[in-house]
Amino acid sequence: MQALTNLGEVLSQNQVLLLTLTAILGLLIGSFLNVVILRQPQRMFHDWRQQCQQFLAGDTGNSETEPATDEQPPGIVKRRSYCPQCQHQLSALDNIPLISYLLLGGKCRYCKQPISSRYPLVEFITALASVVVVWQFGWSQEAIAGLALSWALIVLSGIDIDHQLLPDTIVLPLLWLGLLLSLTTITISPAEAIMGAAAGYLILWSIFHLFRLITGKDGMGHGDFKLLAVLGAWLGWQMLPLIILLSSLVGAVIGGIILFLRKKGSQPIPFGPYLAAAGWVAMLWGDHLTDLYMNFMGL
Repeated sequence: MQALTNLGEVLSQNQVLLLTLTAILGLLIGSFLNVVILRQPQRMFHDWRQQCQQFLAGDTGNSETEPATDEQPPGIVKRRSYCPQCQHQLSALDNIPLISYLLLGGKCRYCKQPISSRYPLVEFITALASVVVVWQFGWSQEAIAGLALSWALIVLSGIDIDHQLLPDTIVLPLLWLGLLLSLTTITISPAEAIMGAAAGYLILWSIFHLFRLITGKDGMGHGDFKLLAVLGAWLGWQMLPLIILLSSLVGAVIGGIILFLRKKGSQPIPFGPYLAAAGWVAMLWGDHLTDLYMNFMGL
């Protein structure tokens, strides 16, 4: 315990060392987040297929469930990383964040197939976000909480971009963690957290049903309701207008560019990454941005 205290004192007095270690930690965590982004949806889809088989077998009166036709996907931590193309297990030297990708020229050592640039990008974003959080909060409990929220938001954004899904297995524990943290002095008060969670969910829930009533179409997924509830639980109801404004502006601009480049008709665009980015900005600079806006409006 004393060693940990001494380490904390050294890091709090040496910001360069603190940020350097944070960047290294962020790269390592980013490598793990890549695994979660890839494997968690695979496991979800496998479980859903199993459940559908069991349901259909019961619906037809067949007491014997048909065996699954697909193999159980690898666990998040039970199987080492492997090449998606040739399935060859990667060595430790192939898994050094950022460095391995650069040294291998963006190709698998074994099959020479290109490695997606997604992997180093997630590692870099995770390291950068981690450094910014620690730079903003310093060596503190707030920084640890901010890192946890940042890493979870990166995972959710990656999965939503790939599959237009925000898994309950990540969103709901994150919601409860935000509410539990409100019982401490690390984040906001319990009243603000509860009101933030309820208001975050109900705002997008109301917009969803109003849009469907007017157009007859679904404008967003239910996971977006829960994600905004998470941000409300962590940051309080006061930050929700800023989060909605930022996510809507960025979503409109980037979404418009994507639709223009695709040159196709209406296509689903995940809203989760915009909510996550807006929530992350609000966590770090929400009060400052709100004050700037109020001063600009003369309020």
